[in-house]
Amino acid sequence: MRLVRYFTAVAEHRHFGRAATDLRIAQPSLSRQVRRLEQQLGARLLDRTPQGTAQAAAATRAAAQPSRITIGYTPGLIVTPAVRNLRRQHPDADVQTLHLEWNEPRAALLDHRVDAAVTRLPIRTDGLHVTILYDEPRLLLVSLDHRLAGKESVTLDDIAGEPIPRFPDPAWNAYWRIDPRPGGRPAPDGPFVTALEDKNELIAAGQAVAIVPAGVGVRPDLTTVPLHDVEPGHIVLAARAGDNSRLVAAFRKAAHAHLTGPGPAEPAKEAG
Repeated sequence: MRLVRYFTAVAEHRHFGRAATDLRIAQPSLSRQVRRLEQQLGARLLDRTPQGTAQAAAATRAAAQPSRITIGYTPGLIVTPAVRNLRRQHPDADVQTLHLEWNEPRAALLDHRVDAAVTRLPIRTDGLHVTILYDEPRLLLVSLDHRLAGKESVTLDDIAGEPIPRFPDPAWNAYWRIDPRPGGRPAPDGPFVTALEDKNELIAAGQAVAIVPAGVGVRPDLTTVPLHDVEPGHIVLAARAGDNSRLVAAFRKAAHAHLTGPGPAEPAKEAG
């Protein structure tokens, strides 16, 4: 408990020197005692900077609450089988889920709203640990009265002149608009939107088409057509890099075992 008291003092003062003065011990001794506590726990508790300040690391909060995890998921993805397995394996844990918008997973992880997120690529991977769970076909989304509705399949050449809505994320646009197209030609510009619902409204009105993941639900006035020459998308599990929480590790294992997509499960691959 004495070591914990030393650590708490440093975390509160955010400075070894001020904490040492408050505790009435020498600063080198305080530093050694905190390192001793870190060695006993097997985790770094404080980030030391050249200015002499110290901040409690995110891992400290995780260590203080080892029995709680929040799992995020984005539209059209189901995490229930893995969540059920996690709850069975860890009945003492408080396992929560949180729906996230298509562009929220990275921010939600870094600001600790969620501890793991099941989502789709693309996603910026710096600061994150991301693995691919399974592949998901990409389809063409059109209105029911569109000239391509009801086709057995279509190619990118079939939609060479069709406008596709643009989102505020350049990486998302490049991936889901397939921009540039094979051969280097740009994808046709389409209306600028920020919400999936607005995109669907434009498509239903006949003003655009879109390339979408197979797992996303479709409005009654829209339909999908298989894309013949397009690689599938990827469903991934993302967590904060360096997060050694036992529950995050357990959920990662459960997700790889139980979230396998519509076809046979493939070996997990590192992403980015």
